[in-house]
Amino acid sequence: MTITRRSYIAGMAVAAAVTMSLPTAVWAETLKMGLLVPGSVSEEGWNRIGYNALKGVEEQLGAQVSYVELQQNPASFEKAFRDYASQGYDIILGHGFEFQDSALDVAPDYPDTVFLISSSHIYEDNVIGLNTDTSQPFYLMGVVAAKMGKKAGLVGGMEIPPIQQAFEGFKNGARSVDPEFPISEAYIGNFSDTTATKEAALSMIAQGVDFLMPNASGATIGGYQAIAEAGKNVGTFSIFSDFTEVAPDHILGLYVADYAQGVVKVARMIQQGDVPKQNYEFGLKDPEVMKFTFRDDVKNPVPADVRAAVEEVRAKIAAGEIQTRAR
Repeated sequence: MTITRRSYIAGMAVAAAVTMSLPTAVWAETLKMGLLVPGSVSEEGWNRIGYNALKGVEEQLGAQVSYVELQQNPASFEKAFRDYASQGYDIILGHGFEFQDSALDVAPDYPDTVFLISSSHIYEDNVIGLNTDTSQPFYLMGVVAAKMGKKAGLVGGMEIPPIQQAFEGFKNGARSVDPEFPISEAYIGNFSDTTATKEAALSMIAQGVDFLMPNASGATIGGYQAIAEAGKNVGTFSIFSDFTEVAPDHILGLYVADYAQGVVKVARMIQQGDVPKQNYEFGLKDPEVMKFTFRDDVKNPVPADVRAAVEEVRAKIAAGEIQTRAR
């Protein structure tokens, strides 16, 4: 599956870019890798995952690395790609589907640079998608929601494929248990407005949602704040990072992707001259990358019978017996 260019994103505010180089070991021929993130790496969540991947390449491959923090603006994406490529960077990782179109514009001018795009299925010459199939752990969350709750809510950042696919997995998982299980879905239109995420979540909770999943990058925390402040028995899972401290009585488990190990694997191939000939997708079959766990120290933990059912489903997904989303 290849997602074509110029699919959704339009210009927003002019980006405020901040670059920062990290110390590196010196090799005879040092690999150079740049990272573009749509926000701050100081925030727990999506942007930190990209930064951790960059650090993994630095530490495990001795690479010279640098990153730039950007706002949602395609012109700034293209400039950042060109800046790194013109400086001789071997690999540039655009950490998010929104970087794909800009990479496709720039890549033909720099055939010796490999442009990696997170959350993408693209493969076009030197533009290669790296995708962690979050529909798989979200499918498991949907199973839990339908077995433990009465109504679920999904609050997303923007209607882009990675978030839509994660939510598709959740809905498919829930409806594998109960085809009529009610699910509300809303998008705030950005990845930075924590207040908007919180308000959307509170609105859903007021309408009877008792299992809620926020997925809005840096704005995700607003959803957990709403869950914690609602004072009701609303369940959720922590995604990408550990948000347990925000809603300790409500987070039933954690989904964490050790994306760094996947990125290191691909970067090592490129360093050795073996540029991938296809996009890469990681899933529950890759336990070193995708980790899904339950919490025992929560007020209402997931019961043993539900956990057993989830483990059966997890094994079938890993074996390819269950498709969690449309391909």
